[in-house]
Amino acid sequence: MPEVDAPGPGEELNTGEVTKPRLAATVLLLRGGAETLEVLLIKRNPASRFMGGAWVFPGGAVDTAEGEGDAANRAAALRELEEEAAVTLASPADLVPWSRWITPAEVKIRFDTWFFLAPMPDGHDEPRIDEHEAVDMGWFTPQGALDAYAREEIVLVFPTIKTLEQLAPFDSAQAALDYARGRTVEPITPKVVTDGDTARVLLPGEPGYE
Repeated sequence: MPEVDAPGPGEELNTGEVTKPRLAATVLLLRGGAETLEVLLIKRNPASRFMGGAWVFPGGAVDTAEGEGDAANRAAALRELEEEAAVTLASPADLVPWSRWITPAEVKIRFDTWFFLAPMPDGHDEPRIDEHEAVDMGWFTPQGALDAYAREEIVLVFPTIKTLEQLAPFDSAQAALDYARGRTVEPITPKVVTDGDTARVLLPGEPGYE
């Protein structure tokens, strides 16, 4: 698999004061029940300044009107899922926390993002992109998405890659949801380490992170 050796498309390295992360939320929409596991990815418009052309989970920034804390994160996740994929979940309780990623301090545009799992509602119409912010979509097995990235058929960014790697061992959507329920989520802040013209993204605990 190609090494993740730099921030994603549109992620400029910051040479000035550290930017405060903006709150955001994203949804890992799963289908497959107890039989298999597929996750929805959408392709961001290549013309977008931030993450243009990348395949991501539906999500975006929390609006001020949505309040603060967990309720605001869940409200934003539901709103973004509906706006970007035309999927409506019945309740914020349908969202199961999976992970929390904070953009490295070395990057100019930063987010503090909660990743939630959610099952595709029974009987719901298929997801539908808006063809503005998103220009393509697809259901992937986690390993299938990683393999497509390795073949350079799709563009993935660091948190998406790591999330797919975390999901890959689960043989069904239900197994992933069962594992996530009641699990304590700790924030993850990668670090960008530069050496001349080369930039590498490291996770806590990896050599060179400290």
